[in-house]
Amino acid sequence: MKNSFPWDQYSDQPHILKRANKKILRQGHKLDYLKLILTNLIYFPYLFIKFLLKRNKNEANEHDSNQKTKQILGLCVNLDKGEDQFALVEELNIKSLQVRVFLNDIINIDDYVTFVKGFGTDKEILITIIQDRKHIENHELLTKDIITIFQKFDGIASEFIIGNAVNRIKWSFVSMEEYLAFYQVIQKIRDKQFPKLKLIGSSIIDFEYHFTIRTLFNGFKIHYDKVASLLYVDRRGSPYSTQMGIFDFKNKIEFLDTIVKSSSKADNAIYITEANWPLSGTAPYAPTSEKECVDETLYSQYMLEYINIAIKTNKIEKLYWHQLIAPGYGLIDNRDGKIRKTKAFYTLKELIS
Repeated sequence: MKNSFPWDQYSDQPHILKRANKKILRQGHKLDYLKLILTNLIYFPYLFIKFLLKRNKNEANEHDSNQKTKQILGLCVNLDKGEDQFALVEELNIKSLQVRVFLNDIINIDDYVTFVKGFGTDKEILITIIQDRKHIENHELLTKDIITIFQKFDGIASEFIIGNAVNRIKWSFVSMEEYLAFYQVIQKIRDKQFPKLKLIGSSIIDFEYHFTIRTLFNGFKIHYDKVASLLYVDRRGSPYSTQMGIFDFKNKIEFLDTIVKSSSKADNAIYITEANWPLSGTAPYAPTSEKECVDETLYSQYMLEYINIAIKTNKIEKLYWHQLIAPGYGLIDNRDGKIRKTKAFYTLKELIS
């Protein structure tokens, strides 16, 4: 059961695990969860007060960013979506691409390399290394396959996100301690054999900063060259909508920035590595229920607002939209074997140009 994390080919993510299976997986991890609680009891109040004080100052001195939109924006592309993506990326004129590489598919690593090369030599490539239970539990196997990935992408990519959505058990990590140990193994390899590479973590999904705090305040000998966040706000509707009273998208960024800058484990650089809204009428491709879905016009509006807010905070170094081709949430609907560009595709194209 531990190695059974079924994949949902429609929404491009693992299926939700049964509650009974989650319970089995959590066995033996009570100390890990205790460390998560204690870390937050110590740091969360301090960080929250620090955020509030900084927030008041930021609101009084808010200014537009001088960073260029084209430099900040990136796009997620997938090997399994095919070569149609080459021409679509060129049409968008987007230069930063994020590609998932699955450790449980290491046998096909050359296909990933060929796929990335297909976008040309003028692209900035970010590789996201997707975990599985075998590599989480077997650090010797992890070491061998990480070396292979780093070697294969030598001269092609210099930045690697270590892990994805690590606070969701369906993505294979049971606790933050497992993730920290996983990251530490990879960092040791990088430090010894590939010192020029940049490692990015901790890839927490959604507004669950108690997990972020644990991955940034701990006793592990690790350091993030940049911090990744899958900062979705889709369940709230508009990025201007709030959660817990004050946390609209802007304040979620501000709080994350406070956490990152207060930690000795990370450089002061934040990547938003995934964001989108689920599209209405696209089940089973939509990753959420129809209740959270929006039509293509609203999707385009929310995307534009999300990007503009992120840029104006001056806190986000890169923002990767997820993803190019995905009928349930992407910029392209490829059902029935046809490529149909949504309104958001043209909105992004105009924004970049």
